[in-house]
Amino acid sequence: MAAAAAAPMIIPASVLGKNGAVAPSNRIVFGCIGVGGQGQHNMRAFINEPDTQIVALCDVDDSLPPKDQNQGLKRGLAEAVATYQKKGVDAAEKDFSVYTDFRELLQRDDLDAVTVCTPDHWHGAITQAAVKSGRDVYCEKPLVNTIAEGRAVVDAVARYGRVLQTGSHERSNNSVRFAWELVNNGRIGELQKIIVNMPNNDPHHQQLRKEVGPHPTMDVPDGFNYNFWLGPSRWAPYTKMRTHFWWRFIMETGGGEMTDRGAHIIDLAQFINNTDDSGPIHFDAKGKQLQSDIFDAFIEYEFTCKYKNGVTLIGTSTGDRGLKLVGSDGWLFVHIHGGRLEASDPSILRDKIASNEKHTQYSPGHHRNFLDSVLSRKKPIAHEGIGYHTATICHLLNIGMLLGKPFDWDPVAEKSSDPDVNAMLSRPARDAWKT
Repeated sequence: MAAAAAAPMIIPASVLGKNGAVAPSNRIVFGCIGVGGQGQHNMRAFINEPDTQIVALCDVDDSLPPKDQNQGLKRGLAEAVATYQKKGVDAAEKDFSVYTDFRELLQRDDLDAVTVCTPDHWHGAITQAAVKSGRDVYCEKPLVNTIAEGRAVVDAVARYGRVLQTGSHERSNNSVRFAWELVNNGRIGELQKIIVNMPNNDPHHQQLRKEVGPHPTMDVPDGFNYNFWLGPSRWAPYTKMRTHFWWRFIMETGGGEMTDRGAHIIDLAQFINNTDDSGPIHFDAKGKQLQSDIFDAFIEYEFTCKYKNGVTLIGTSTGDRGLKLVGSDGWLFVHIHGGRLEASDPSILRDKIASNEKHTQYSPGHHRNFLDSVLSRKKPIAHEGIGYHTATICHLLNIGMLLGKPFDWDPVAEKSSDPDVNAMLSRPARDAWKT
């Protein structure tokens, strides 16, 4: 397959390093794949760690940012390099390069790890390629864009002995982990149901409701490899709202709020319910899709799921964003983002968890936890299996709404008795991008 990149651009080594605090030979050497808004956030987080060195950035967009950037989000290589140069300091010994083809980046022999912060439809293919090349991976949530991709990623991580952290960073929040300890030490009695609120009332959601179209075909901006951006997804003509930021509300490339912030909230439900290696056994979801010529994600939804342990997962597109953990003796609410806690009995929020009670793993921070796992070769807090099972729930809820009927799910066999559900566990890739 022909490479779709220009020759790497060389940046002076003076922008690299960490003032010699850690010898270059002892640093974890990174490449960053996908350097838009969240990609730059993760890049900055790793730059700030004393034992890391970033030597490569990759993005299919090398165009200058438009004047009407959505919500001020930064995107593309030009912005990422500028951000990097502001953070970088002297004392590096390796050349820094930028790429527009992740395959060229993976051909380097000096990388220990990569970040994968592309749109969702690229997560699975790039992550599999990265672990096959011998790299550990920090991949944004949702880990994958289909359930079949998730199984392939989990198997690849195991086969090649790599470390993977899903970007479900709420798990590393101390208050969230305190919530786990409160619930699992009986402060609200026996956990009975989890209510997850994933509202669609932000300004960009309100704009989406008005974006009925038409969205005319446009010329692709210079420096933006749109065909490569589409990658494994079906061909569609370029129009600017199909790509940066807005792609998450097109089912082919994202999954709407369900897989966006919903992946954070449902992930915490999995964590606190101690079902990280499993999931619900019954799904009943209803929803309303956006009415647009390009946007088709669900903007309204309600769902009920049943776990084998008897806990019910209830979801709505209204209310305060977060999850309410309802027990036999009270409730606890975890706000997203930040992890602020509320409780039916506020006094439990001042409780001390005794040494002989149940405790969960402490996190020094999500990015630091990944780095520590790279060094120790132990599983991180949001490893590939966790990311896979959370993404599976999100995708099954979207499948349930698309089908308009309830169904059972076997989280061990990873299939349903309903053939219509099983037919939607994967999505065909364009021939050039089959993995």
